[in-house]
Amino acid sequence: MLADLGCRVEHLDEEPDFPDSVFVEDIALVLDEVAVITRPGVRSRRGERPSIERALEPHRRLAHIKAPGILDGGDVMVVERNIHVGLSTRSNAEAVDQLRAIVADHGYQVSEVGFRGCLHFKSAVTTVSDDTLLINPEWVDAGTFPDHACIQVDPTEPTAANVVRIGDTVLVAAAFPRTGERLAAVGFKVQLVEASELAKAEGALTCCSLLFDATESSEGRQ
Repeated sequence: MLADLGCRVEHLDEEPDFPDSVFVEDIALVLDEVAVITRPGVRSRRGERPSIERALEPHRRLAHIKAPGILDGGDVMVVERNIHVGLSTRSNAEAVDQLRAIVADHGYQVSEVGFRGCLHFKSAVTTVSDDTLLINPEWVDAGTFPDHACIQVDPTEPTAANVVRIGDTVLVAAAFPRTGERLAAVGFKVQLVEASELAKAEGALTCCSLLFDATESSEGRQ
């Protein structure tokens, strides 16, 4: 589906010693200017970092979250120049402070967000456009995002808020057709994607990729 939408897809080698490594989103935050290598909240996942570093080095300058900070990429949502970080058992305030310092010269605003009911912040809310979010209001307060319209997931599909935006297309897990219909009803182009195996590990659509513009870099923007 990503390739059909015009993305160049780079597959990473399997890492049998790291069964969660399919969830590459947790290991890095890729911005136009820098790629931030995280320090996952689960110690057993920290060995996943070298392969992600090697994959991103040709594209971005790398920065790193260091102890005692912990950060999972699934807790980070970027909306234009705003970076929202959900505080959880996987991401702490120390990491937010480090992230704020890393991006300070690039014009980003970093804010901490509380949420509940799910493992990662982006299970509760993701972007469908620069000014619109898809949200489960039971897990995160819509009032946290006063400058954005918030579309609520269908109440029968509480885990439907995690979607992937590629251009003007929104990828929605096939298990959540009613939420997909809500998005389509307000004008979004929706594509359903089968993701039931990922869901068994509490994985979602954003978890399995790091999406970025390969033509953008810190050097290219200077």
